[in-house]
Amino acid sequence: MTLMIGPEAEARLDWVGLTDALAAGHDLPPAEIKDVFLYQGNRTLLNRSAWIAGLGVLVKAATVFPDNPAQGRPMVGGAVNLMSDADGSLSAVLDFGLVTKWKTAGDSLLAARRLARPDSRNILIIGAGTVGASLVQAYGAVFAHASFTIWNRSSDGAARFARDHGARVADDLETAVRAADIICCATMTTEPVLRGAWLQPGQHVDLIGAYRPDMREADDLALKRARIFVDNRSTTMDHIGELRDPLSRGVIGPDDVLADFYDLDRFDREPGDITLFKNGGGAHLDLMTAHYILGQVGAA
Repeated sequence: MTLMIGPEAEARLDWVGLTDALAAGHDLPPAEIKDVFLYQGNRTLLNRSAWIAGLGVLVKAATVFPDNPAQGRPMVGGAVNLMSDADGSLSAVLDFGLVTKWKTAGDSLLAARRLARPDSRNILIIGAGTVGASLVQAYGAVFAHASFTIWNRSSDGAARFARDHGARVADDLETAVRAADIICCATMTTEPVLRGAWLQPGQHVDLIGAYRPDMREADDLALKRARIFVDNRSTTMDHIGELRDPLSRGVIGPDDVLADFYDLDRFDREPGDITLFKNGGGAHLDLMTAHYILGQVGAA
């Protein structure tokens, strides 16, 4: 019987458990991944597929319509199908929002558990959207004594976020960046909002928002000053502007990307390092997350 897994399954999930599952998933044979991107204006259709031997097969279709929120509709929609690696049968249909939320924040949290200072106390979130809200939950599960600061282009949006999630509002972005231990960018910007000149030794930068060739959240200097890590080289370096753009202009080279999750033992830091992680997502991470969710629901 095919399981239908909805948002109610969230009560059975654990952020640390998910990151452990993501790490274990990268001990399996490398995923076969295929992404198809279609664009109409500022709207995007992402068809993402992954197959990991011994784990399963996943197909995820995601639509991103940035104008929807102004009409009271969700920006992101889609569907997730998880299939058996043994016989190809449909194992589960999972709620798109559930998988996307836990995959996206869990991806960043896995990197932060290795790259951010364990004593990090001040976490700055840039962007007061849905992803920013999930980062409060995810980072709060590991950095239990940390406080959160929010900066958003819209002061009304920042105020709502602060009220809903117990965060402080930053009026000046530069001041907030300089004071933070961890900086998380979760925006839809095409022009960098994070300046490398503001970064301080010992900080960890988590870049989440950019997913198109024309999108960037951090400037060239931020990349040049940092030790760069990604979740997967093949899903970040060729089509996401955050890396594609500076690589194409020779600002950084391919060897400046030090490791991805298939080399987790190379995710480390030295005192004073600025570490930078590009969260590119990818269907293989959706597959690992969906498999984890299925396991938690099945174990209950």
